[in-house]
Amino acid sequence: MKFTHFNDEGRAHMVNVSDKQDTQRVAVAVGFIEMQAETLRMILEERAQKGDVLAVAQVAGIMAAKETSFLIPMCHNIPLTGVDIKFQIYNEKCTIKVESTVTTTNKTGVEMEALAAVSAACLTIYDMCKAVDRGMVIKQIHLKEKAGGKSGEFKREEILPWEK
Repeated sequence: MKFTHFNDEGRAHMVNVSDKQDTQRVAVAVGFIEMQAETLRMILEERAQKGDVLAVAQVAGIMAAKETSFLIPMCHNIPLTGVDIKFQIYNEKCTIKVESTVTTTNKTGVEMEALAAVSAACLTIYDMCKAVDRGMVIKQIHLKEKAGGKSGEFKREEILPWEK
């Protein structure tokens, strides 16, 4: 196995996917953001001065998935057929889990789009709450699963940050 984003001269290039078949592709990414208990309460009670934190983070995640090729230099600009952002609250751990699912029918996958969506959603939560909690920690952003394309399926068993 070798890295694909280098040409014969060892320089970066965008992989040519024109000979690949269009297939349905899906990627799911996950990340976590830990915070103080009061910060989480403010989010859940929609008391943040900047507005509904989770609603804004959801839109930010969707927008990031759509704009990934502008953020990551070697990503192809591909049409997405769906982006979904979900949140799971762990009150006892003062943590929000962010999960993105991104789909397309194309020649290349959407792993980077799913990861960008989670990253942007977590960063948006941080941005909207930093006035009251600069100690928030974003952790464990990773690809949970992907399907479609030449490399087939990938699934990672989920390990919550406090289970390590």
